[in-house]
Amino acid sequence: MAHLDLRRPQNTNGDFYVDTTCIDCDTCRWMSPEVFSRVDEQSAVYHQPSNEEERLTALQALLACPTSSIGTVDKPKDIKNTQETFPILVAENVYHCGYHSEKSYAAASYFIQLEEGNSNILVDSPRFTPPLVKQLEEMGGIRYMYLTHQDDVADHQKYAEHFQCERILHADDISGGTRNVEIQLTGIDPFALTSDLLIIPVPGHTKGHTVLLYKHKFLFTGDHLAWSETRHQLAAFRDHCWYSWSEQIKSMRNLANYSFEWVLPGHGRRFHADVETMGQQMQKCITLMESL
Repeated sequence: MAHLDLRRPQNTNGDFYVDTTCIDCDTCRWMSPEVFSRVDEQSAVYHQPSNEEERLTALQALLACPTSSIGTVDKPKDIKNTQETFPILVAENVYHCGYHSEKSYAAASYFIQLEEGNSNILVDSPRFTPPLVKQLEEMGGIRYMYLTHQDDVADHQKYAEHFQCERILHADDISGGTRNVEIQLTGIDPFALTSDLLIIPVPGHTKGHTVLLYKHKFLFTGDHLAWSETRHQLAAFRDHCWYSWSEQIKSMRNLANYSFEWVLPGHGRRFHADVETMGQQMQKCITLMESL
């Protein structure tokens, strides 16, 4: 829990606050932009919730915060009801898990609920926390845990043991902590998990990074691609490219050949647009990458 005695002075007066343990991961700012903003390289409350919707998103951000840096002066009586809102619907049958993990520097995790019985997919790993686990159980459990790359695996082992799910990760990103992953991809050819689920290798950020394309509509991009609030366009993270920037540019050019409407990243902001606009944004992203 956050500590009132560590409350940042940049917070506006009121119930919600951010303390000095904030790691500036941006989670609360994109989950509840009406309440949180960035001040002096950390998050702060700039506007106290003024209605039920704002309070809900602020409490969701509190629960999602990977370092428990968000608190309330008064104990929230509606916190249990807020726990039951996770995972949060993004669109159709795609959900944001919340409960970000400090182990993956607050990477977002997603859940795809499929109709074919116990065939649901967890995209990257959130914190293993009982309220979320209970909700995922009620939604049919997890068949596959797809891991985009080596950085955002967090509590994958606990989820695998609890749900008896098969984990998927490219062999080039296997480490000591993931050596027992059940499905280890190889090479650079796309891998069709099902007719609606295509795994596309995108080496660059890491050697074994992949992305997941669902129904030619939802693209789960890990740390390969995200919307940049500062640049106001799709972008890649040049300062956080651990393998090869030139390879990442090649991967982005290849990815631009696919059609999709959603970019759902681990780090960075989401982006939703029609196919034509998304294609234009991909070209802008490639042009930007080539200039850096």
